[in-house]
Amino acid sequence: MTGITRRNFLKTTTLAAAGMGAAAVLPRSVRANPVGANDAIGVAVAGLGYGIRHARRVQQLPGARLVAVCDLDPNLLERRTAELKEESPGLFATTDFRDLLERRDVDAIFIATSNHWHALHTVWACQAGKDVYVEKPIAHTVWEGRQMIKAAEKYGRVVQAGTQARSAIGLPQVIDYLKEGHVGKMRYIHAFSSRRRGGIGLRTPWYPDDIDYDLFCGPAPMVPLERDRWRYDWHWMWDTGNGDLGNLGIHFYDRAIWVAGHGKPPPRVRSLGARLRLNDAGETPNAQFTILDYPDVPIIVENRSLPAPPGGAPPESFHGMTGAIMIQCEGGHVVGTNGGRVFDATGKLIKEFPSTGAGNHIPNFLDAVRNRRAEDLAAPVGIGHVSNTGCLLGNISARLGTPAQPGTIRRELAGALPDSRMWPAFEEYLVRMGVTLTDSPLRLGPWLEFDPENETFTGIGETDADDSLERARHLLKGTHRAPYRMPDLA
Repeated sequence: MTGITRRNFLKTTTLAAAGMGAAAVLPRSVRANPVGANDAIGVAVAGLGYGIRHARRVQQLPGARLVAVCDLDPNLLERRTAELKEESPGLFATTDFRDLLERRDVDAIFIATSNHWHALHTVWACQAGKDVYVEKPIAHTVWEGRQMIKAAEKYGRVVQAGTQARSAIGLPQVIDYLKEGHVGKMRYIHAFSSRRRGGIGLRTPWYPDDIDYDLFCGPAPMVPLERDRWRYDWHWMWDTGNGDLGNLGIHFYDRAIWVAGHGKPPPRVRSLGARLRLNDAGETPNAQFTILDYPDVPIIVENRSLPAPPGGAPPESFHGMTGAIMIQCEGGHVVGTNGGRVFDATGKLIKEFPSTGAGNHIPNFLDAVRNRRAEDLAAPVGIGHVSNTGCLLGNISARLGTPAQPGTIRRELAGALPDSRMWPAFEEYLVRMGVTLTDSPLRLGPWLEFDPENETFTGIGETDADDSLERARHLLKGTHRAPYRMPDLA
């Protein structure tokens, strides 16, 4: 086999450092051929935190075999492998993703590793002739997402994004119902997610000794940790995660762009928020309000992730749900997740669509792998790239933000929202959660103007820093540490 191995990885990165692209020394493997109609698809799963669900689901499906698993944590790997071997005898286990690429019995890899690894793992897998199911968000930066699309095309691979709602049954019915004009023209979509989260600790810098920490960091800077644990809480660090906008919000933003028919990221975006009521090492906001300013159907995404307030309070909900979208039309509105309830202008329930079908997402991927028809995917990598890009743009605006008092924010947002009640409701949530906005001001990000065709920022609102546009453009690509640099594919 001629794909990536641990042995040739060092050779590859040495050549890359000398000016040669990784793709030049990583030809496709013999496993790039289609799976035979009567052959079981050999599946590997990388990342056994969330990925254990994928492994168990694969074990339930005919025509697929779980043949290999990978997790950086040797203790978790041992436990999960023992559980899975009851249904998959002879299961191969490794702490190094590259070992999966060597195996001729692996046809497809499910990637549920940390966000900053998603893109490079996907590109490596494509280069090694493997098809890929990659969890959301598909990439850590906009540029990485574009490389993933190029890799899928260049190496003829099937790549599915893990936004499971795209396989839902009810939501397409909602879309058809709206297109038929039963509640009038669509005006805007309000996406909402709520999850109470505590702090991640703050301690003297340290390095974990139970894992290969260099391999965990991969493309990200190898800096000591200041949080309590290395696993999962990477979500709340900018070098490795995308915050709750990219973690939970992306599910509802993806539904929103599907319903609205937006095939591209927005031409303008603004986001504000902060990390509130926590004295911890976390960097990403736990309260964030993002305006994705499409000219016809704008989308507002709220992320409410504050811990419970002193004295307690009921969990936050949106029309009775902790996560949903509300589609406001001229003659009524629709509320739901994978389906929806339709209300007329008086608030009367007039139609209901089932909120089912997300479990079809993995079978949809495996069918496309078998048939070699990427066009049959419910959420191909290109769609995953659009929904991820919108969230990344929001995060970039938030990262460029500066502290602003409530009155300033109200003036800045005046006229910018499709419903004037939205921002006061978010302020009320913060106060209800024990936040004093004058003492703990939100960071108000600038308006960012974005060119979806060339995937670059073309302008920025008024800021105090002259280099803000340059920094915003830098964050579209980010930096990647040797020897884990993403190849720049033609």
